Amino acid sequence: MAMEMRQQLKMSQQLVMTPQLQQAIKLLQLTRLELQELVVQELEENPLLEESIEMEEIREPDILEVAEQEHEPSLDSVDFHEVEAGEETLRDWDSYLDGYNYSSGEQQYGGDDERPSFENLLTKKGTLTDHLLWQLHMGQYSEMDIRVGDVIIGNIDDDGYLRASLQEIALASSATVEDVEDVLDCIQEFDPPGVAARDLRECLLIQARNLGMKGSLVESLLLHHLGDLEKRNYKQIVRSLKVDMNQVLAASRIISGFDPRPGSSFSTDDVHYISPDIFVHKVGDEYVVMLNEDGLPNLKVSAQYADSRGTGTMDSQAEHYINDKMRSAVWLIKSIQQRQRTIYKVAKSIIRFQREYFDRGIEYLRPLVLRDIAEDIGMHESTISRVTTNKYMQTPQGLLELKYFFNSGLSTSEGDFVASESVKNRIREIIEKENPQKPLSDQKIAEMLTGETVNIARRTVTKYREMLNFGSSSERKKHF
Repeated sequence: MAMEMRQQLKMSQQLVMTPQLQQAIKLLQLTRLELQELVVQELEENPLLEESIEMEEIREPDILEVAEQEHEPSLDSVDFHEVEAGEETLRDWDSYLDGYNYSSGEQQYGGDDERPSFENLLTKKGTLTDHLLWQLHMGQYSEMDIRVGDVIIGNIDDDGYLRASLQEIALASSATVEDVEDVLDCIQEFDPPGVAARDLRECLLIQARNLGMKGSLVESLLLHHLGDLEKRNYKQIVRSLKVDMNQVLAASRIISGFDPRPGSSFSTDDVHYISPDIFVHKVGDEYVVMLNEDGLPNLKVSAQYADSRGTGTMDSQAEHYINDKMRSAVWLIKSIQQRQRTIYKVAKSIIRFQREYFDRGIEYLRPLVLRDIAEDIGMHESTISRVTTNKYMQTPQGLLELKYFFNSGLSTSEGDFVASESVKNRIREIIEKENPQKPLSDQKIAEMLTGETVNIARRTVTKYREMLNFGSSSERKKHF
């Protein structure tokens, strides 16, 4: 079969997004910290972008009016198309010379910052490794013992468990396995009790022996019936050991007081504080939405560089560079404005849909999906999804992620719907108030909820209970 080349004209449609539009979409899903980092980076790379010192007061209704008049590509438009950023884009750049205040304008924050003292910044919490090494080097040990101990301690994880075999430690420390066992026995007597164990059983046994319970019923339970203890199968233990039930329950109570993670008290995990993107305050009968602009610079276009355009004092290459950077600066400011307007609209819409929740609490949280908000404010669902990702709202009901307000619903016998979060909260309340010696089964909880007009199946109760990290009725049962 002969092969030939020919030319052919073909018309087709495709979605094309400019780099500027891609940046605007990216800004929507950034957290406040990520947005601050991006703005700082742009300030460093773009000479035409500056931080304005004076804050211009612009109220949120004015911002929304501007949104109606703007003709730049909308982030929620489905039909993205190529946009030429030419001179027309730069005609209104003077409005960016004085900077732009992104806040809702409801409140301007001022005054001195309450910063922690330097003493609080210089402290360092000791680690488990430091604590064990201090005990090792304070003891009367030989040079070889210290060398082996260093390797052992270096292989203890944050929970306090040894994660290397005796053979590996012996090889790494140039010692015999017997020497490693001797040093390990010494380290297992260090504080905290149970440290350097190789599994849960050994960890609990170390703690029992430290309390002088060697040869006791507690040690016997840990050696031979740890699995039965986990399942609360006390009858099997009584039959096997031929002891009284009260003795088994007393020993079990002692074991429950042991620490299965002895190294957790030395955890160095930092506490991560969440800074809300939105503040919601109730003023009279209305809820006022304010955007949190703390730490976000007030941007403007540099007048010094902008005034040099068209003066004939620079060559064409420099002129092109200035124009390109100006377009980039203007588009960044517009994109941030669009981001803030969108967050504001979404927050206001959520309050309209969940007004009863804000007034009366979680029992009145109603089912809500992204489509409801999208149709309410005239945007695409994907835009709402980006806006509500990793964004937090400080409300009279507490600090909540925006996605918290979106949940499915369960039908009621009265023909209404109740939010799944409300049902989960009710299941939590039922379990927390139950008799621990006679815990409720999932079927019983389902029947109780049905009696409260919520139509729910037993398997749904099981799913919600597991999501709330509650065990089954047999696992929750307490014999003492």
